Amino acid sequence: MTGISAQERRRAVARALEEADGPVSATALAERFSVSRQIIVGDVALLRAGGADIAATPRGYLLGRGSSGIERRVACVHAPGDMERELNAIVDAGGEVVDVIVEHPVYGQLTGLLGVRSRYDVQEFLTRVEAHGARPLSDLTGGIHLHTIRCPDEKTFQRVERSLQNENILLKM
Repeated sequence: MTGISAQERRRAVARALEEADGPVSATALAERFSVSRQIIVGDVALLRAGGADIAATPRGYLLGRGSSGIERRVACVHAPGDMERELNAIVDAGGEVVDVIVEHPVYGQLTGLLGVRSRYDVQEFLTRVEAHGARPLSDLTGGIHLHTIRCPDEKTFQRVERSLQNENILLKM
């Protein structure tokens, strides 16, 4: 798609995200529109500034779609090596891990979008963490963190909570 204006490209990027079944990486969009990844990052920033609900997940950009079901937050605590066990417990019980939230003493609340819905997503996320030598946000807080969990219904959320309790990951009051 060479030879189009920046404004036309941004509209096309928004359409591509609307039509996508899942996250789309900036690299994939850059290839599709024959521009640099940085141009796409700028396009997305401008689309967001114009009101577009675009989330940046570890696997790419995702257009907000008025999520169905319910969202609840859970407080968790675990060692860094237990991250896979925690994420699998949530997705195996039918939940989606929307994000991770920590309370930083200097910056306040820090949120990382995850969008983890399946064991495949868990493995992709962990591969990216390892490839980049990244540390979990919960390392900043001694393992204590929140997750926003999206579930189709209350019964599924209760199953997620029980699963986290069984894994001894749910932070006790």
